[in-house]
Amino acid sequence: MASKSSFEYYEDLKNISQIRSVAETIMLNSKVRKVTAAEAYEMALSQPGVSSSDLEIYPDFAEKIGLPKGAKVLNDCHGKIIGRTAKARVFYNRIPELEKKKVEGDIREAVFQMDQNKLIKAEAIIGLDRDLMIKGTLVTTESDAMNVFNWLCNFTPFELLEEEYNRSKKLPIQDIIIVAFNEWTCNDDYYTNIGSPQLALVDEKHNVIFNLGMRYFGERKKGTLTLAWTSGMRLGMAACHGGIKEIDFTTCHDNSYHELGKRSIAFYGLSGTGKSSHTNSFDNGGTMPDGFSKVILHDDAFQIDTENKLCRVWEPSLFDKTDSRPVDHPDWKYCISLMNHALMDVEGKLLPVGLDLRQANGRAILDRDLLGKWVNRCSFPKALAWLMKDTILPPILKFNNSFLAVAMGAALVTKRNRAENVAEEELNNLVFEPFANPFRVYELFKDVDAFKNVIDSGAECYCFNSAGYWKSSDTDLENIKLQTSLTLQTAILTDQLEWHDWELLPGAMIPTKQSLERILPGFYDTYDPQKRQNLKEYIELLKSRFDQRSEFLESTDLKTKPELLTKLIEALKINA
Repeated sequence: MASKSSFEYYEDLKNISQIRSVAETIMLNSKVRKVTAAEAYEMALSQPGVSSSDLEIYPDFAEKIGLPKGAKVLNDCHGKIIGRTAKARVFYNRIPELEKKKVEGDIREAVFQMDQNKLIKAEAIIGLDRDLMIKGTLVTTESDAMNVFNWLCNFTPFELLEEEYNRSKKLPIQDIIIVAFNEWTCNDDYYTNIGSPQLALVDEKHNVIFNLGMRYFGERKKGTLTLAWTSGMRLGMAACHGGIKEIDFTTCHDNSYHELGKRSIAFYGLSGTGKSSHTNSFDNGGTMPDGFSKVILHDDAFQIDTENKLCRVWEPSLFDKTDSRPVDHPDWKYCISLMNHALMDVEGKLLPVGLDLRQANGRAILDRDLLGKWVNRCSFPKALAWLMKDTILPPILKFNNSFLAVAMGAALVTKRNRAENVAEEELNNLVFEPFANPFRVYELFKDVDAFKNVIDSGAECYCFNSAGYWKSSDTDLENIKLQTSLTLQTAILTDQLEWHDWELLPGAMIPTKQSLERILPGFYDTYDPQKRQNLKEYIELLKSRFDQRSEFLESTDLKTKPELLTKLIEALKINA
């Protein structure tokens, strides 16, 4: 399905926002030159801050977008700001009317400044499944050509899917417009200023974002994805900042697995919780049955269509941190573009060193072929897995209460650590990011409803703890190895586990000792909740952590849905 232009979408044109109208006017200005990915690449070669390496762009991808054979990976280096600036976000539909008028005037002034430059635009298709495609346009200055190239590589140049897109049925969604102006100047305390003024103005109801004073590519990527996720939510689908894979057991050598058919499992977690490890692991640490087949939808962004019982992907590439990829890492084979990397002369070749030597958050756009076999749609998930860093949780939980399951996702947590400048007492406090998605721009209760619908439609829900489990205190922990978690993942997919109630948390279950000992001998003795030392202190902290979850949910817009909030809070009650 394809999105609609403004003229097609708005039955009454007076319903269009001023912000979208300003964006559309500059997008359609005849002086704004449309460029292809190959043209943006050539322009970026002469852009200040951009250098060419001797690493070849992944040949299959280079050929697809029309680059010459042997085209080299470009490295775009920024200044002080090398990540997204959350404080710069202004949500157009949430600010008071007087502020709206001010921001609208400032946007018009910014576009007037922008018009003094040579401008370019690029068109892409956001989404790769034939039933979920949105046309996107990025408008910016010629000096921002590298970001145009990256944006086209991160999504799909329009012409590559134009025929399929034009055959698609129209969606009740507007095309996406991103307007970017790096050289924006504004001496106004209303806007965030970190060395220079910055503004990410989000109008999610009208599918427009302005990135002003922001040169970091992640602002364009996540801004575009934010609007795509929101569009999917408007269509009744669950927006997922997570990874998902589908396992086909009908190809296993052992016929007893064939009845399992195809099963998808999705993972949601913040940085360091194991989302990529769980999604991308080749065979779950050698625990999968011989002969299985696997495809990956994506490791970062997708949409669950509950009505049609399937999942759909938004992007054909990966935008990965490279801090663990040295110069000889095999993943460089799939590289398309670099941001903020140290380049070094390695035996006469200028190559990237992905160890964050220049600064933190070095990034690369990588082809999805890195993941192995991939697809653009996969089956409805058998399982959703919340990945938590919470030391009072057993290594694995299964939820048989849908309100508890969705409450745990809505209050998905991690913990602060001593690398942060916080008081000692704050180290026990949880940090919440509902459904691991910091890019949600609509009300939380809409995500709660969407995931409740996914669970009620048949998805099982689990929680993995990747922080370590209380042994005698919150710092003396039983380590939970990744291999253990991967083994448990396989056990879930293959129905090897039996479950019984966890008495401390009604609605949650832990695996039975008998079923666990068959696959992980000694696991139960190590992680049995009843064998926690200093049990009284453990239960006190358990209560505190779940009280914090409840307090967080009570502080959100779920207050506007008191009946739903009450059910979520009741589900989070500890029985002790």
